[in-house]
Amino acid sequence: MSSSLTVAQTAIRDTVNSNGFTLAHECLLAQDLDALRQEFPADAESERNLFVRDSVRRMTASPSIRVLANAVLGPHSFAVRALFFNKTPESNWKVAWHQDLKIAVREKFDAPGFSSWSVKDGVTHVQPPDVILESMLAIRLHLDESGADNGPLRCVPGSHKSGRFANDDILQIDKSLVVTCLAPAGSALLMRPLVVHASSSGTGGRPRRVIHLEFANTELPNGLQWYERV
Repeated sequence: MSSSLTVAQTAIRDTVNSNGFTLAHECLLAQDLDALRQEFPADAESERNLFVRDSVRRMTASPSIRVLANAVLGPHSFAVRALFFNKTPESNWKVAWHQDLKIAVREKFDAPGFSSWSVKDGVTHVQPPDVILESMLAIRLHLDESGADNGPLRCVPGSHKSGRFANDDILQIDKSLVVTCLAPAGSALLMRPLVVHASSSGTGGRPRRVIHLEFANTELPNGLQWYERV
């Protein structure tokens, strides 16, 4: 894979593999950013299952997004989930330190290593084995500036390399090297699901709109299927 990557793509891949996350600037063209802001206005509520929207499917398949996913996961990556998050004065939450441990699947099957089944908005979710999560990547597209006052993501560099943490163990992780992921509008934060991360409530009264895309590069075992494949 390395020989087919540009210098910039190789740097993205290496930083994601080392730190577990990196920021890519100017991923969305100005007209695309404006169109998404109109579709997801400043007071829009958070939303699951975004692939019902043609605009999100087209954006996810666009070269500017695919080149990021392929740089990390290889040329056969595909999107498996899309979410919209928005922190507003009316819906302003904080998220404790955690890892993203669940995936969305078509239906439930008894399969070794898959646990903690649940249903959210009619979609089956499950915690897969670590090897599945280690092969995934999230791309978070910022529709607004993610500044210090509107609840930016904070990540613990390298924490994805230690696999899955118990909740009590996450509390004990050294947070002295935490990176606050400040990001301009139109940029993308690439991150591994197993990176330990958190976010605070916003204090500036500004929205923080993010379209969160998840990518994989492997099929699921034992008859399980990804809920979406874009």
